Amino acid sequence: MKTHYSFFSCLLFNLALLCGPVFGADKPNIVLMFIDDMGYGDIGPFGNTVNQTPNLDRMAREGNRLSQFYVSNTACTPSRSALMTGTYAARIGMDGTVCFPNEKRGLNPKEHTIGDAMKSVGYRTGIFGKWHLGDQRAFLPLQNGFDEYFGIPYSNDMWPGNLKGHRHTKEPYTPLPIIRQNKPVAYVSDGADQSLLCEVITDEAIKFIKKNKEDPFFLYMPHAYVHLPRFGRLDLANKADGNIDRAAVEEVDTSVGRILDTLKELNLDEKTLFIFTSDNGPARGMSAGPLRGHKGGPKYEGHMREPTLTWWPGTIPAGKVTDAITASIDVLPSLAKLVGAKMPVDRIIDGKDSLSALLGEQKAQSPHDILYYEIDGIRRGNWKLVRGAKGNFELYNLKNDLAETSNLIEKRPKLAKELQSLLDAHAGELSANTRPPGMLEHSDFLLRVPGSAPRLRDYLGLKDFEAIERSE
Repeated sequence: MKTHYSFFSCLLFNLALLCGPVFGADKPNIVLMFIDDMGYGDIGPFGNTVNQTPNLDRMAREGNRLSQFYVSNTACTPSRSALMTGTYAARIGMDGTVCFPNEKRGLNPKEHTIGDAMKSVGYRTGIFGKWHLGDQRAFLPLQNGFDEYFGIPYSNDMWPGNLKGHRHTKEPYTPLPIIRQNKPVAYVSDGADQSLLCEVITDEAIKFIKKNKEDPFFLYMPHAYVHLPRFGRLDLANKADGNIDRAAVEEVDTSVGRILDTLKELNLDEKTLFIFTSDNGPARGMSAGPLRGHKGGPKYEGHMREPTLTWWPGTIPAGKVTDAITASIDVLPSLAKLVGAKMPVDRIIDGKDSLSALLGEQKAQSPHDILYYEIDGIRRGNWKLVRGAKGNFELYNLKNDLAETSNLIEKRPKLAKELQSLLDAHAGELSANTRPPGMLEHSDFLLRVPGSAPRLRDYLGLKDFEAIERSE
C-alpha cells in the first residue's frame, strides 16, 4: 500500500511541477530548520567525530547533503532577512548591525516572505524559535506571513544575564520575552530557562505538525541553539561528558530526530521536504571544519558556507551529495516553484531557482555563474576574491585551497582585477536599487521588569532544576 501511495504521490508531484500549483492534500509539507551559529564542521555528515548526531546522520543517509550551500551574511539579522525574502540584506535595509530590543527598525512588512508565499497557495504557516527581524509588533511573524508564532524575538544573549549590557548603549538588558502570537507570555529568567529553549520549541513545532496533519503546512524552526550563552540540563551535560558545546549540538540533533519521528508516525514522511541549515559560521566552541573563518568578520568560507541537508523520502535520492552551489536567497524562489506560488514582479529578488539541487536531482546545476558574498567577496567557478581581515583583497582557488591559505592575488593580478570590477559593479547596483526597512516613530520594550510575566519553566508547569553554563 505504501509503494502504491508513493508512486501516485510522486506522479502528482511531477505533474504539478509541469502544470503549476498543486492543490489540497497533494501539496508537500515543508520543514525549514535554521540553526543559530552552527559551523560547517559541527555535525557528523560534515566530518565531526566528537558530537554525536545520529538523527542528522540518518537525514544525510536517507537524503541529500549539499556541500556548497551559502548563507547571505555572517550575522543573525541580515542572514535571516535574506532567507525570508530571497533578497540581499543590503538591498532591504537589514544589513549592518543586528536588531536589538526596542529598536524602531525591522523587516518591512511590505517585503514578500516565504510565509507570504506559502499562505498564498493555502498553506498553514508556523514559526517556532528565534525571529530576530524586529521585536515591535509591526515586525513580528504574524505581520509577515505566519499564522502561528512561539519563541524569542531576538538573540538569547540579549538578556540581563549578559552583564556587558547592550552592545552600543551599554545599558542593562530588559527581560528576554517568550512570545506567543503577538504577546509576551513568559520570560527567560536564568540558565535553567535557557536550557529549555530547544526542547520547548520542538514541543511547539510537533503540536503544530499534529494540528495541521490533514493540511499542507510550512514549519519554520529557527532554533536559538547553539548561540551563546549555552546551558545544558544535568542529564544532557552528563550524556555529553560535561561538554556543554557538544550537549547543545546534540540537543539540536535530538530535535531533528523528534521531527523526523513525528512525520513518520503521522505518515507524512513521504509528503514532507525537510531542510536543515544554519544562519552563519560558528561562534566560540563550534567548528568550521576544514574551512577558514567563523561568525562575523570577513567573508571567508567558514563564515558563510553552512552544513545543509535536505530530506524527502521517495523524492530525494538516499545518500545523495550535491556539489552545485546554492544559497539561502534561493530558498524562497525554489519553494515558490515547488508549491506553485507566484513571486513578486514589482521588485528585485536576488535568489534563483535551485530546486533541482535542493531535491538532489542527478544533473542539478547551480543557477549561480557568479556568487556574491554580499559586497565583500565574489566567487566565479573555483576562483574567489574576498576582502580580507585587513581590508585588502585576497584571491583563492577553492578547488585547490579550500582552507584559503594561499593568497594568489600577486600571481593572478589580471584575474583579481576582473573579479573586483564585477564585485564593484554588484555593489553599485545594490546601492542604486535599495528598499527601506520597516521604521517606526515610536517603540517600547516588550517586558520592562522581571516578574511582569512568569518564568519560562513556571509557564510550562515545570519544577526547578539545575543547568550548567558553558565555561569560557
